[in-house]
Amino acid sequence: MAALLIPNEILSLSAQAARRLLTEGDGDAALLYLALLEAGGDQQRARAALRWDYPRLAAAHGRLARLELVAPSSPAAPPAAEERGADTPPEYSRSDILSAMEGEAPFRPLCRAVESCLGRPLSETDLKSLYTIYDFLSLPPEVILLLAHWCALEAERRYGPGRRPRMGELKKEAFRWKRLGVDTVEAAEDFLRRQQELAGREGELLPLLDIRGRQPVAREREYLSAWVEMGFADDAIRLAYERTVFQKGQLNWPYMNSILKRWHAAGLHTAAEAAAGDARPRRSAPQPGKPSAAPAPRGDDRRGAARQLKRDVDWMEQFLREQKG
Repeated sequence: MAALLIPNEILSLSAQAARRLLTEGDGDAALLYLALLEAGGDQQRARAALRWDYPRLAAAHGRLARLELVAPSSPAAPPAAEERGADTPPEYSRSDILSAMEGEAPFRPLCRAVESCLGRPLSETDLKSLYTIYDFLSLPPEVILLLAHWCALEAERRYGPGRRPRMGELKKEAFRWKRLGVDTVEAAEDFLRRQQELAGREGELLPLLDIRGRQPVAREREYLSAWVEMGFADDAIRLAYERTVFQKGQLNWPYMNSILKRWHAAGLHTAAEAAAGDARPRRSAPQPGKPSAAPAPRGDDRRGAARQLKRDVDWMEQFLREQKG
């Protein structure tokens, strides 16, 4: 029989955890659990290893919490905070930049290549931002070039031919790549491939949300990416949007995401499946100690009850007269 395990470090997975994951049948939840095991429970290391966006990570984490395999109150930090606390880069001086231009061989040609992507010479502020990406984030020059070309393509796609990105946009995107673990050439190529696939789907998904005439912002794109990776059909996304508008009066991205995550957990990925799943009768269990409601009395029963009540009242009045006498 061929060996099934690669001889290396062994991760300890309890039989109970394995049974729960197999019963759930959710690949993302299983992958996240393995990544957390390999990372020793470190959320950031697990996220860097998986290179998932936040909605996908949060959805898988929620399913693990429901299976009682992780603590429900410890989700990974959302990607809103980019530069704070220990993540704040130093304030580079002009002498730092001059030393880098003269002493570090990769930095000077990198500056020329980025200038070509931006279509203009780099200012002193631009050079400090680029050096932040190069030195503080420690992104390889090849990854920085892929980043710059991607930002240039995005600028043309969003704003028209000939438009070039600003260095501030490159810096913001570089922090996002670093946070997602896109810090090698292989990871960057895989990330860009998935982004190009998503860009093709955006043109189909945005009209379903009644969004026309504009491109999605970064946070909206993360939601769209998560829904595409979950495998939802267009009609399911439209149905979730209509229910969101019915409840909220407008598009509410977190609320709509909660609907789609619930459907995904239940294996419902088309409008027909979602409608059938929501239409299943839900039997409410009787509350302990609370008697079930009696059926409504018929006409004959009501007249009999009235005669019995009159006899009881007459008997009580007779009893009270006798007691007074």
